[in-house]
Amino acid sequence: MPPPKPHFFKKPPPTVHHLRPLTTTRPPPPPPHFSHLADKCKTIHQLTQLHAQMITTSRIHDNFAASRLLSSSTFSGNLNYASKLFQTIQKPNSFMYNTLIRAHACSFNPKKSLGLLMDMLMCFVMPGKHTFTFVLKACASLRVVWNCMQVHTHVVKFGLGFDLHVVNGLVRAYSVSGCLVDARKVFDECSVRSLSIWTSMICGYAQNGDSCEAIWLFDEMVGGGVEASGVTLASVLSACANSGCVDLGEEIRLYMEEKGIELNVILGTALVHMYARHGAIAEAKTCFDGMREKNVATWNAMICGLAIHGHAKEALGFFENLKDEQVKPNEITLVGVLSACCHAGLYDYGYKIFYSMRKIYGVEPTIEHYGCMVDLLGRSGRVKEAEKLIRSMEMKADVVIWGALLSACTRHGDYEIAERAAKEILKLDPQNHGVFVVLSNMYAEADRWKDVLKLRKVMKMGNLFKTPGWSYIENAT
Repeated sequence: MPPPKPHFFKKPPPTVHHLRPLTTTRPPPPPPHFSHLADKCKTIHQLTQLHAQMITTSRIHDNFAASRLLSSSTFSGNLNYASKLFQTIQKPNSFMYNTLIRAHACSFNPKKSLGLLMDMLMCFVMPGKHTFTFVLKACASLRVVWNCMQVHTHVVKFGLGFDLHVVNGLVRAYSVSGCLVDARKVFDECSVRSLSIWTSMICGYAQNGDSCEAIWLFDEMVGGGVEASGVTLASVLSACANSGCVDLGEEIRLYMEEKGIELNVILGTALVHMYARHGAIAEAKTCFDGMREKNVATWNAMICGLAIHGHAKEALGFFENLKDEQVKPNEITLVGVLSACCHAGLYDYGYKIFYSMRKIYGVEPTIEHYGCMVDLLGRSGRVKEAEKLIRSMEMKADVVIWGALLSACTRHGDYEIAERAAKEILKLDPQNHGVFVVLSNMYAEADRWKDVLKLRKVMKMGNLFKTPGWSYIENAT
């Protein structure tokens, strides 16, 4: 007889009755990681919500998630919020510092980047090549040589003096700050140079008025087998325009055609500016007409070039075409237009443009616009109006404006206003002997010899004498 079955076999397991029927529904996915959410935030409202969740879940102390949130904050453009967020992080790493330094370097207050670098060093966080690249960008915006030198010291200290990105930043920062000697020293110490480094040095010379050195350096670069970029060529064309090397500019144009470099708006504008500035109006027009895309700088190059070389009506024609093309003129455009009016004696047109600058074009008159208007009034014989305009200027008139008034007085024989203009010039430039010469000539033409003698006594007492002429031929012989 078999033994009885155990009691627990008589009933099904109790769990069987409580099991739910199987379903095909999948369990809900786990919540996404905070770092992924931070990358998807597009508004400051979304960022603040995510920030609050990170605080309540204690994930704010997760450096990776916090760094993504900080990065998203800077990309949103809210630097105040990003700075406050940065201050709540207990131990920020180099990535976080770099993120905030980069954001401030591109902002309206780049000086904060330098302060962050100092904080970084005080907290013993190691800066890297990206750190100094961003900080040097801030130095370039500030244009203070002392800042460049301070950062340069730390670059050498951390052994990054030969990193190509850092070298390029140093050359550019020194160049835009006007310290070409230090920029060239960094350039020469770099044995291997990238195209960016060559371009920064060439641009530095061109922008600081040393056009010849820019052209020589470009020739050295091309001779060394380095192919120029569009930015490099634009800088060299600018140097050609300033130095009068139109032939070299023509060679650069042929070089561009040979290398298949597209004539974009930057290069095209540089070519138009070079041709127009030196009176090659036909070539400038050909280049202008051949450009697919033009900006206001392109139009300015044509208008100003035509105005300088006496083609006033054509300059004003280009200005009307600019308006027809719905291109908004800027302050340079209107300087060119007023200059054209001066050369052509178009008082009414110039008067209308000057007094509609704010209302129609949204341009605040600068001292250059006032100078053109004073010249225009003076040429048309309205000397008293010219003086009244100068006295009503919001900014202080310089020697050039008073000099324009003085020249107008000599043409129209207004001795009273001429004397007042001369006094104003001498207040600004006491050693300006040219004022006495102009007044002396005016008095002599009017047979006012007593006044001529008085002026000569004043010049003698003040050790002011007319600069004698100098002849190279006489000295060479």
